[in-house]
Amino acid sequence: MQDRRHFLKIGLVGTAAFATACTSEPANDPATVGEASPRLKGPIVLSTWEHGIQANAKAWEVLSSGGNVLDAVEQGVAVVESDFSNRSVGLGGMPDRDGHVTLDACIQDHEGRAGAVAFVQRYEHPISIARAVMERTPHVLLVGAGAERWASENGFVARDVEIPEVKAKWLEWLKKGEYKPIVNIENHDTIGMIALDANGRLAGSCTTSGMAFKVHGRVGDSPIIGAGLFVDGEVGAACATGIGELVIRTAGSHTVVELMRHGMEPTAACQEAVRRIIKQNPGMKDAQVGFLAIRKDGTVGAWSVYRGFNYALRTGEKSELRDAGFDREWA
Repeated sequence: MQDRRHFLKIGLVGTAAFATACTSEPANDPATVGEASPRLKGPIVLSTWEHGIQANAKAWEVLSSGGNVLDAVEQGVAVVESDFSNRSVGLGGMPDRDGHVTLDACIQDHEGRAGAVAFVQRYEHPISIARAVMERTPHVLLVGAGAERWASENGFVARDVEIPEVKAKWLEWLKKGEYKPIVNIENHDTIGMIALDANGRLAGSCTTSGMAFKVHGRVGDSPIIGAGLFVDGEVGAACATGIGELVIRTAGSHTVVELMRHGMEPTAACQEAVRRIIKQNPGMKDAQVGFLAIRKDGTVGAWSVYRGFNYALRTGEKSELRDAGFDREWA
């Protein structure tokens, strides 16, 4: 996974050559990638990257023991939040430029109810705080010190976690780090999860520590309903991973679901969302974005800007790691 966590140098050098590749049409036009994929038997759990395997295992345990799909997506990603060896999710994640680990998360159910928190520190499970925001307040998103105070008032306990490896990497970065948002941006591995239960109910969750060495206060797509995650119980669900700014600008996950609403197959919908990002950002380089989708009938799909985006799939038949693969890279 380290190859996806390199620092991105987005600048003028090499932009012209890359722009030519990125402005070309997708490897397969969405109209021709719309052939129906096999429908899977529910329940179905999808989540991003290799760490999705362990998250899916927990989600499946919840579903198979009679828990609901919202419980499954919350408890599934919470496993990754508690893995302090993970450098892109939870309190073990990489810090911002000031040395603080800040966390974002959101959750949404089949009825469209949603909750989220952003820019919170010292709480192991921001996904559970996000669910509490959904269920205990009239709001969708709480941020920063206000979110932390609300969490404390509602029974969540803060904790201090210092990981020597993380601190050492931050101190090393400080030697050359420039305080410019476009210079050192990490291509991180957020975990997003979407699931369909045996009764056809959908839910999704997303949680991250965000970009390494980001500007203090930066929030990406992960806690933004419609960007990092979107669930529509009548249509399907989608989630995103990668450079959050690119996803926010296109309302990425909402785009995928709306395309499915209008008849596009899940894979084609993910591909079209990627195509729009590439078209909107012709000079970008090494900026990965990937989408996952489940349609209400059990059809799943995935697509990404670059090769290498993999995702975990769990059904009653098997657990596997799949590649979102396509037949050529954009650059």
